[in-house]
Amino acid sequence: MADNKYHPAFTVSNIKNHIPITLEMDKVKYSTWSELFKITCKAYDVIDHIIPPSTDSSKSSVSPATTNTQAVSWDRLDAVVLNWIFGTISIDLLDNIFEADSTAAKT
Repeated sequence: MADNKYHPAFTVSNIKNHIPITLEMDKVKYSTWSELFKITCKAYDVIDHIIPPSTDSSKSSVSPATTNTQAVSWDRLDAVVLNWIFGTISIDLLDNIFEADSTAAKT
Protein backbone atom coordinates (compact mmCIF):
# COMPACT_ATOMS: atom_id res chain seq x y z
CA MET A 1 0.00 0.00 0.00
CA ALA A 2 1.32 3.46 -0.82
CA ASP A 3 2.05 6.14 1.75
CA ASN A 4 -1.11 7.12 3.68
CA LYS A 5 -0.71 10.86 3.06
CA TYR A 6 -0.27 10.56 -0.71
CA HIS A 7 -2.15 7.41 -1.57
CA PRO A 8 -3.40 7.56 -5.18
CA ALA A 9 -6.97 6.62 -4.19
CA PHE A 10 -7.28 9.93 -2.35
CA THR A 11 -6.86 11.79 -5.65
CA VAL A 12 -10.12 10.47 -7.16
CA SER A 13 -12.60 13.31 -6.95
CA ASN A 14 -15.32 11.77 -9.12
CA ILE A 15 -15.50 7.98 -9.41
CA LYS A 16 -18.04 8.36 -12.25
CA ASN A 17 -15.13 9.48 -14.47
CA HIS A 18 -13.71 5.96 -14.11
CA ILE A 19 -16.94 3.94 -13.79
CA PRO A 20 -19.46 5.74 -16.02
CA ILE A 21 -22.29 3.22 -15.58
CA THR A 22 -24.63 2.92 -12.63
CA LEU A 23 -25.27 -0.58 -11.35
CA GLU A 24 -29.02 -1.09 -11.05
CA MET A 25 -31.18 -3.94 -9.83
CA ASP A 26 -33.32 -4.14 -12.96
CA LYS A 27 -30.62 -3.62 -15.62
CA VAL A 28 -28.12 -6.44 -15.83
CA LYS A 29 -24.75 -4.73 -16.21
CA TYR A 30 -22.99 -6.37 -13.29
CA SER A 31 -20.17 -7.90 -15.35
CA THR A 32 -19.30 -4.58 -16.96
CA TRP A 33 -19.61 -2.63 -13.71
CA SER A 34 -17.60 -5.23 -11.80
CA GLU A 35 -14.76 -5.29 -14.33
CA LEU A 36 -14.57 -1.48 -14.46
CA PHE A 37 -14.57 -1.40 -10.66
CA LYS A 38 -11.74 -3.96 -10.41
CA ILE A 39 -9.67 -2.13 -13.01
CA THR A 40 -10.09 1.14 -11.12
CA CYS A 41 -9.19 -0.50 -7.81
CA LYS A 42 -6.05 -1.99 -9.36
CA ALA A 43 -5.09 1.35 -10.90
CA TYR A 44 -5.46 3.13 -7.54
CA ASP A 45 -3.80 0.39 -5.47
CA VAL A 46 -6.85 -0.61 -3.41
CA ILE A 47 -7.79 -3.93 -5.01
CA ASP A 48 -6.95 -5.72 -1.75
CA HIS A 49 -9.97 -3.99 -0.19
CA ILE A 50 -12.36 -5.97 -2.38
CA ILE A 51 -10.30 -9.05 -3.26
CA PRO A 52 -8.23 -10.42 -0.37
CA PRO A 53 -4.52 -10.77 -1.11
CA SER A 54 -3.31 -14.20 -2.13
CA THR A 55 -1.62 -16.29 0.53
CA ASP A 56 0.82 -17.44 -2.15
CA SER A 57 4.21 -16.15 -0.95
CA SER A 58 5.45 -15.77 -4.53
CA LYS A 59 3.06 -12.88 -5.07
CA SER A 60 3.91 -9.49 -3.66
CA SER A 61 0.67 -8.15 -2.24
CA VAL A 62 0.15 -6.01 0.80
CA SER A 63 -1.70 -7.58 3.68
CA PRO A 64 -4.10 -5.62 5.85
CA ALA A 65 -2.62 -3.26 8.39
CA THR A 66 -0.71 -4.44 11.44
CA THR A 67 0.25 -1.22 13.21
CA ASN A 68 -2.07 1.51 14.49
CA THR A 69 -0.98 3.95 11.77
CA GLN A 70 -1.48 1.29 9.10
CA ALA A 71 -4.88 0.41 10.59
CA VAL A 72 -6.01 4.03 10.32
CA SER A 73 -4.79 4.17 6.73
CA TRP A 74 -6.50 0.86 5.91
CA ASP A 75 -9.81 2.05 7.42
CA ARG A 76 -9.63 5.36 5.58
CA LEU A 77 -8.90 3.67 2.25
CA ASP A 78 -11.69 1.18 2.88
CA ALA A 79 -14.06 4.12 3.35
CA VAL A 80 -12.89 5.52 0.01
CA VAL A 81 -13.64 2.21 -1.73
CA LEU A 82 -17.05 2.01 -0.02
CA ASN A 83 -17.81 5.52 -1.29
CA TRP A 84 -16.83 4.39 -4.78
CA ILE A 85 -19.22 1.43 -4.53
CA PHE A 86 -22.06 3.53 -3.15
CA GLY A 87 -21.41 6.26 -5.73
CA THR A 88 -21.78 3.87 -8.66
CA ILE A 89 -24.95 1.98 -7.74
CA SER A 90 -28.60 2.96 -7.83
CA ILE A 91 -30.45 4.17 -4.74
CA ASP A 92 -32.68 1.05 -4.83
CA LEU A 93 -29.65 -1.21 -4.83
CA LEU A 94 -27.99 0.87 -2.12
CA ASP A 95 -31.08 0.47 0.07
CA ASN A 96 -30.80 -3.31 -0.33
CA ILE A 97 -27.09 -3.70 0.41
CA PHE A 98 -26.35 -0.89 2.85
CA GLU A 99 -25.21 -2.13 6.23
CA ALA A 100 -23.81 0.00 9.06
CA ASP A 101 -20.12 -0.55 9.85
CA SER A 102 -19.57 -2.61 6.72
CA THR A 103 -16.34 -2.90 4.77
CA ALA A 104 -15.70 -2.81 1.05
CA ALA A 105 -14.97 -6.54 1.03
CA LYS A 106 -18.25 -7.37 2.81
CA THR A 107 -20.28 -5.16 0.49
